Amino acid sequence: MSRGRLFGTLCSVVFLVNLARVIFAPLLQEFMTVFSVGEGTAGLIATLAWLGSAALRLPTGWVLTRLPRHHVILATGGILTGAAAFIASATSVAMVGLGALLLGLSSGTYFVAANPLVSELYPDRVGRAMGIHGMSSQVAAVGAAPLVTLVLTLVSDWRVVFVCVSVAAAVATLTLFLTARAADLPDAGGDDTDILGAVRSEWRIALVGVTIVGTTGFVWQGLFNFYELYMGTKGLDTATARNLLTVVFGAGVPAFFVSGRLADRLPRVPYLLSIVGSFAGCLLLLTLVDGFGAILLVTAAIGYVIHSLFPAIDTYLLDALPDDSRASAYAWYSAGMMAVQATGSSAVGQLREVGIPYDVVFTRLGFGLGVVVVGLAVLQRRGALPE
Repeated sequence: MSRGRLFGTLCSVVFLVNLARVIFAPLLQEFMTVFSVGEGTAGLIATLAWLGSAALRLPTGWVLTRLPRHHVILATGGILTGAAAFIASATSVAMVGLGALLLGLSSGTYFVAANPLVSELYPDRVGRAMGIHGMSSQVAAVGAAPLVTLVLTLVSDWRVVFVCVSVAAAVATLTLFLTARAADLPDAGGDDTDILGAVRSEWRIALVGVTIVGTTGFVWQGLFNFYELYMGTKGLDTATARNLLTVVFGAGVPAFFVSGRLADRLPRVPYLLSIVGSFAGCLLLLTLVDGFGAILLVTAAIGYVIHSLFPAIDTYLLDALPDDSRASAYAWYSAGMMAVQATGSSAVGQLREVGIPYDVVFTRLGFGLGVVVVGLAVLQRRGALPE
């Protein structure tokens, strides 16, 4: 069986993995109503999903020095199936939080195992492969808000969302087992057996990745998880505000496709910094605009820019890291950047609970991100960043 069929199956699995991570954003208002909690607690639920996504990334890197990539990916499918079923049976906000943590564990493990495998399936077209894989993930993000809206309209029970995720994950995991067993798998990671040695030799490039994606992701987490509530303060009704999330994520679909190809062609570090700087500028612009038309345009720009970052950073890292340390060094980067960004939504929720307006919160975050970009640009001009 060709690698193409295995790649296609991985694209279906990543669709569900990412759906499980982003599904909480359009459900925060529902959780606040059903469980009578505030924005801080609701933000903590989303944070738990992303903290879970960070927690096992480094241990997964160690596991990958012992087990084949596809075996670990299959395990993530099992965790995803069980965690979604657990949330569907939740009777308290604590159970929802625990389930969110478990869903996060499955997603973090998946990306650490699957991204190196995808890059090794197509070593001559890393950016293109990562772009298509990421685009599949992004389609799930586009469908999250409409799925929640549809379920709440038809059955008025948010638990049905997680029932659907659990069933689909079970089917996708079985399909992956069958395709991986028959596929011609790459053996590029056979010499990757020393996770500590990997970080000692590749710490500079991993640190650049953590700095860029960690800080940008911190701001992005706080923005998209509260986008619906933020838009409400700008005078938009609940349905319109929720569906703007679809615009944010929808703009990311072509971004993954285009950015992956650009990352194969452009100087890597300048391209990355231009993306982060553009995101900071768009965020500051969002705090200034009013009216649906202007908000819609800036929302689409934010969605395109932020999602251009992810295939670009993966191409930068996975194409540069050698076979004997790729998965291990990528695990260090992945764990570090997730630990930094995971608390973004919780931080924004806490700032809101003490009375700071959304516009002020995001203005400060935008300027802070701008400082990071300027600092990295100076280092890059001095030749201090690995190319």
